[in-house]
Amino acid sequence: MTAQMYLPSFFVKQRFAMTTNRYELYAANPDGSMGQLMGLAEQKRLALKEQVTFYSDATKSRPVFGFKARKVMDLNSGYDITDEVGAPLGFFRKEFGASLMRSTYHLEGPGYAGVGQERSQAVALLRRFTELPFLPVHFDFVAPDGSRLMSSERQMTLRDRYTVTVPDQRVDFRVAAAVAVGLDALMQR
Repeated sequence: MTAQMYLPSFFVKQRFAMTTNRYELYAANPDGSMGQLMGLAEQKRLALKEQVTFYSDATKSRPVFGFKARKVMDLNSGYDITDEVGAPLGFFRKEFGASLMRSTYHLEGPGYAGVGQERSQAVALLRRFTELPFLPVHFDFVAPDGSRLMSSERQMTLRDRYTVTVPDQRVDFRVAAAVAVGLDALMQR
C-alpha cells in the first residue's frame, strides 16, 4: 500500500525568525538537488502546548497539515499528526527513558509503526555535553522487522538543514515532514 502523498526524498531548511521556528520543505530532484517548494512550517516559541502548522505556500493562507501535543508540558506526551481538516495521519512521541543517552522516538501511521533513534551514540553524547551548533544529527526510523521507514540527516551547516529519505511507501510525506520538523523543533535546535 502506498501512502496518499508519498515523496521518497525531500529537504527541510530552517529559517531564522525572532518569535517562531520556520521551516521550508523542498522536494528532492532526481539528481539530489533542491526542487519544488512543498510547503512551509511554523512553530511559535515558548507555547504551553507544542504545535506546528504546515502551510501550502509563503502566503500562509492555507494550512494543509500539522502536529500538536496531546498534553501540556508532559515529557512523555505524544504528537498527533493531522491533515487540513483534522483527520489523523499519524502519531509520534519521544521515548523519555530511552532518550537519556540517545534520543529515541516512537512513530505510528496507517499500517506501520517503528522506532527512530540517533544514529551515532558518540554524537548523541557529545551533543549532551557541548553546545556545538553544527553536529550532524542523524535519525533512522525502523519497523520491528528491521526495515527502514525513514531517515533524517542534518547537514554540516550553521543553519539547520536536513535531508529526509523515505524508502517505505506507506509513510505519507506529511507524516515524514512532521517528524523531521518535530525532531528539530522539539530538540530545541
